[in-house]
Amino acid sequence: MFAWILKNRLLILAFFLLLLGAGIWALTETPVDAIPDVGENQQIVFTEWMGRSPKDVEDQVTYPLSVQLQGLPGVKEVRGQSGFGFSMIYVIFADNVDFYWARTRVLERLAQLKGELPPDAVPVLDPDATGLGQVFWYTVEGDGYSLDELRSIQDFYISYQLQSVQGVAEVASVGGFVRQYQVDVDPNRLADHGISIHELSRAIERSNVDVGAKVIQQGGMEFVVRGIGFIKEVRDIENIVITARDGIPIYVRNVATVQLGPAFRRGALLLVCRTQDTKKDISLSQTQSLVRSQALTWLPFSLFLCHDYA
Repeated sequence: MFAWILKNRLLILAFFLLLLGAGIWALTETPVDAIPDVGENQQIVFTEWMGRSPKDVEDQVTYPLSVQLQGLPGVKEVRGQSGFGFSMIYVIFADNVDFYWARTRVLERLAQLKGELPPDAVPVLDPDATGLGQVFWYTVEGDGYSLDELRSIQDFYISYQLQSVQGVAEVASVGGFVRQYQVDVDPNRLADHGISIHELSRAIERSNVDVGAKVIQQGGMEFVVRGIGFIKEVRDIENIVITARDGIPIYVRNVATVQLGPAFRRGALLLVCRTQDTKKDISLSQTQSLVRSQALTWLPFSLFLCHDYA
């Protein structure tokens, strides 16, 4: 063996040069992830059932869903978690199961289970991103802006722009106050007028809708007829007619107080702001730069982003 090697030195040298070149090529071409995804192949099903205790959520939402999702092909384990007003189910698939094939199977099974859950409990599948996919944390702050105004700017301006960035699966908003039209009912006035809470709720629901009709032809032109009824301000709710007694209409304002208020919040998030940035350039990764530039495009100049990207 050694004698053959000594006689064919050029051939051995060429072989090792070829092996060295292949190693250099593999080193430069092999994709390397700085933060590899070491998580399990899982799909998360989230169900919101507001106002219900963890016991009710467990019995009527988490348990039925867990039992049905266990029968999916390729499922290794199903974990359930019930809390006040919500349910989370983690469906763990085998590593050799395709991620998007698993999402399709879960969505098909959820569509079959709609009739077995409470009417106001609608399960949804979380976005196609892992727990290691968070690329950018930021807060929207500004002098003279209330918490509900900042949350509205985030939800209806910044969030929409960030969702259009390539590679972004979800923009999750936390904090601030979500604006609501709140109807604070006075039970005494409600009883005096002989109206039930169900009648009040149904009257508000029926009044918050646009109605379509046909068209009117005049002068060789067609005019579309429609009734505009969407609620746009507090006064619109106050002037809704619930019923009539002896020809006298009873309005919402006669039995309740209508106001703008914050939605119910649970939990807290601690902020440690390392950098406050307005329009100046900073060194970020490619995805973070796209997210930041898209967000700053839609920020009023009196607002700024406080981000932590380290």
